[in-house]
Amino acid sequence: MSQELEGKVALVTGGSRGLGRAIALGFAQAGADLVIASRKLPACEGVAKEIEALGRKVLARACHVGRLEELEPLLDATYERFGRLDILVNNAGINPAALPLTEATSELFDKLYAVNVKGPLFLASGAARRMAGGGGGVIINVITQGVFKPGPNLGIYCSSKAALLNLTNVMAQEWGPLGVRVNALAPGPFMTDMMRNAEQIPGFVEQIRNSNVMKRIAEPSEIVGSALFLASEASGFMTGQTVVVDGGILP
Repeated sequence: MSQELEGKVALVTGGSRGLGRAIALGFAQAGADLVIASRKLPACEGVAKEIEALGRKVLARACHVGRLEELEPLLDATYERFGRLDILVNNAGINPAALPLTEATSELFDKLYAVNVKGPLFLASGAARRMAGGGGGVIINVITQGVFKPGPNLGIYCSSKAALLNLTNVMAQEWGPLGVRVNALAPGPFMTDMMRNAEQIPGFVEQIRNSNVMKRIAEPSEIVGSALFLASEASGFMTGQTVVVDGGILP
């Protein structure tokens, strides 16, 4: 992989597994140093070892994105370690087991919106303020293809990601003059832990495979190219946009 991110520092939340891990490793291969943040430090440290094996510097940091009091310390630790932050990937998110709206609870709603909307908003805001003082940067908010075609039993999850997409557009407008580009990355069906959890639902995975023109579920590594595009100067005149990686979801 080319060194498109040489000299850059990237912070990836939810970076210990799934799409976050794949993006972090891809960025490291492209020359970036990394901050890996997730709720469980040992999992972050495992990915950190993989990144170090690629010859890059890395900081593993435990952080629960849904707890606002942990966000500024995460940014502080990033700057203490590297002195800068060029790329933030707001990847951390939660998706409960499929649940109809009539069975949703207030507690579930608050939990999803805390992690999927509130945390990413305030982490991005803190990062943008610092990036603006350091010559600019890039923020990538990971949403879902489901914001464009929400389905039954995933209503609260899809609505939380739709809220983050709306905020992405506003972030782009407000922070563009500061040199901070903000775009969204909308994955479709990828074989992550969330997808594996859904295998308990009879016929669900087969239905997902048949929902796109490529008739398959992607591997996490297949998100890297799009994330790298958004993080690099290849998309230097692009902000407030969404890149959809979904295998061609059928209408």
